Amino acid sequence: MRGLVIKNTGSWYSVKTENGQIIESKIKGNFRLKGIRSTNPIAVGDYVKIITNQEGTAFISEIEDRRNYIIRKSSNLSKQSHILASNIDQAFLIVTTNYPETSTTFIDRFLAGAEAYRIPVILVFNKIDLLSQDELHYQKAMINLYENIGYKCFEIQANAKEATPFNSNLLKPLLKNKVTLLSGNSGVGKSTLINALLPHIKLRTASISNAHNTGIHTTTFSEMLEIPEGGYIIDTPGIKGFGTFDIEKTELTSYFKEFFKFSKHCRFSNCTHTHEPGCAVRKALEEHYIAESRYNSYLSMLEDKNEDKYRAAF
Repeated sequence: MRGLVIKNTGSWYSVKTENGQIIESKIKGNFRLKGIRSTNPIAVGDYVKIITNQEGTAFISEIEDRRNYIIRKSSNLSKQSHILASNIDQAFLIVTTNYPETSTTFIDRFLAGAEAYRIPVILVFNKIDLLSQDELHYQKAMINLYENIGYKCFEIQANAKEATPFNSNLLKPLLKNKVTLLSGNSGVGKSTLINALLPHIKLRTASISNAHNTGIHTTTFSEMLEIPEGGYIIDTPGIKGFGTFDIEKTELTSYFKEFFKFSKHCRFSNCTHTHEPGCAVRKALEEHYIAESRYNSYLSMLEDKNEDKYRAAF
């Protein structure tokens, strides 16, 4: 029987079959995917084959090839990765300029990870109602930066009433008949946004920790939530860090859209854009065609690839 994995709660997976039945399923035997060293061999969004049993549960016997997936390297610097979800049409990265602050490094790492698997990302800046004039000015500058690179951006207040400007209805036309991953740091308002978009879901929300201006996890596992008009929202646990996935240093440039445009003019085809003579990317940085924050994010991801850094720490 074929089904879609709509929820993962550790060792159990909720599989929705083609006739709409939801069957709790486990992995059959020592099930491992070729080529992916992952903490979760099966992810929400996977299409699988299941074998039902007399208890009303099932074993997952096979996984179909994935169209794409978004992966997060474990932030404890281990070799393991965690697949957030698979077979995604688009991702909404929920960002807050404050309460808590989402760093540009986190945004850029997420964007590069999505670019690697050709997943379009829309940046959703939440909690516009809480920002001071200076914070609003900074947010506008960030939006200008990412829109110029080619990313769509929206400003919203997730808990706003329907008649209020910046309410979540701005996003509804983008969701219809698509599988949309929602991601972001803990505390950015993912659960509040889902409750506004899908009022019947009633997800639990939590307030921000005032002491550290950080979020508190309310979602502990990934889950696909059906949209009445068609499509799914994938709710994921809040992410504190986004480690670098398995890519070669020379590939990284192509996941920074604006770098790629200039890198074709570098003197050396294997330029890392750090020290080489005739580097068109560093020239573009000096001439302000590339933002310093983006270049610093790129360097931090290059630094992740330096395995010696990790070995020295132990």
